[in-house]
Amino acid sequence: MKTRKLGQGLEVSEIGLGCMGLSFSLPPFPSKEEAIQFLRDAYYKEGVTFFDTAEIYGPFDNEEVVGEAVKPFRDKVVIATKFGFAYNGREVVGLDSSEVNIKRAITGSLKRLQTDYIDLYYQHRVDPKVDIKDVAKVMKKLKESSQIRHWGLSEASAKTIRAAHEVFPVTALQSEYSMFWREVEKEIIPTLEELKIGFVPFSPLGKGFLTGTVKPGHIFEPGDFRATIPRFNTKEYFEQNMKLVEYVQELAKSKNTSPPAVAIAWILAQKPWFVPIPGTKKFSRLQENNLAVKIKFSEAELKEIKSRLDSIEIAGHRYSEASESQIDK
Repeated sequence: MKTRKLGQGLEVSEIGLGCMGLSFSLPPFPSKEEAIQFLRDAYYKEGVTFFDTAEIYGPFDNEEVVGEAVKPFRDKVVIATKFGFAYNGREVVGLDSSEVNIKRAITGSLKRLQTDYIDLYYQHRVDPKVDIKDVAKVMKKLKESSQIRHWGLSEASAKTIRAAHEVFPVTALQSEYSMFWREVEKEIIPTLEELKIGFVPFSPLGKGFLTGTVKPGHIFEPGDFRATIPRFNTKEYFEQNMKLVEYVQELAKSKNTSPPAVAIAWILAQKPWFVPIPGTKKFSRLQENNLAVKIKFSEAELKEIKSRLDSIEIAGHRYSEASESQIDK
């Protein structure tokens, strides 16, 4: 697999791997042994060198799996993890980006990941109680102490990105982006381009919606967070949005490929500093996603796709009310 560069020269595989679903939000989960083998296959067989995890995934369990999996080739890969939540045991009790909590978080993450540095350390959600400039100062200290090499933000507004970057250069912004959610095109992406910050789109397949495998009336497993999302749990919205799935299927057929591959390829075609991180638990799905690197679009095709996407009205919110309240706007 080829590589791409995010901000500050951080080089990663052009498609990364979102590891959340191995232990959080998207049951059923593989065993720890299966998850470790899957991650090693992603590296050895598919050339993935960019692995995305977080303290909250589990919480804590996901980092342990990633750390154990990449141990044999730690210096050959980029590990991204995240801080920003407070816990009572394993219960999440709110946002907390205070320096005290960040120090607690990174100490635990380094131990679980079995490493002495984190390649890319994201603030998982912007904490309105803590000035982002103060968070940036803490990140600078962590860089100076060699505990992190780069830092980033997740679901942050343009205003927050600018303020943070002014204090300590931001390497990447992670936010949702796909044919199903394009809000970041308005203000966020132009800001990133201006500041030369990389973009790491998560949910590039619309939380599985764009694959066409989630049909109207789908019954989600207990614990599947998609059951809380209006776009998935409201019949009228779901049926309305199937127009997009049908278009993605049409586009995939024209390119002689699958819907997941064409949806990811479309993201790759937007900018050379976009690095999507689709999540999956199956090696066959990983291989299918990675076929995206072979698909090319002409400028005329991209223009036509944009026109078609603009013409399809998407219904419903992408998050529950509780999750939406944690988005920096």
